[in-house]
Amino acid sequence: MTAPVGEAQRPGLHSERTRLAWVRTAMTMACSGMVMAGLAVRHDRPGSAALFAAAGLAGAVLLVRTGTRHSRLERALRHGHPLDHRLDVVVAWAGALAVAVAALILVLALAG
Repeated sequence: MTAPVGEAQRPGLHSERTRLAWVRTAMTMACSGMVMAGLAVRHDRPGSAALFAAAGLAGAVLLVRTGTRHSRLERALRHGHPLDHRLDVVVAWAGALAVAVAALILVLALAG
C-alpha cells in the first residue's frame, strides 16, 4: 500500500507498541516505587524508602522521556538513521535494580 502524494509513509505500528511498552514500564516503576516508599516510611525503613523513591524517580524520568524518544524514533525510522536508547535502558535497569534491592531489604527487615 502506498501513501497518498505529499504524506510520509508510516514505518509501522511497532514503534507505537514499543512506546506503549515504555509507558507501561515507566508508570509501573513510578507508581509502585512511590507506594512502596510510603510503606517503607510507615515501617520506619528509611534505606528502603530511599531506594523505592529512586525507582519512582527513574520511572518518572522514563515517562517524561517517552514522548521525545518516540518523536526521535519516528524520524529515525522514516529517514533510515540509527537511534541510541542506551540512556533509557540504563535508567530502566537502575530503577528495576533499586526496586529489587529495596524489596529484598524491606522483606528481610520485616521478617526479622
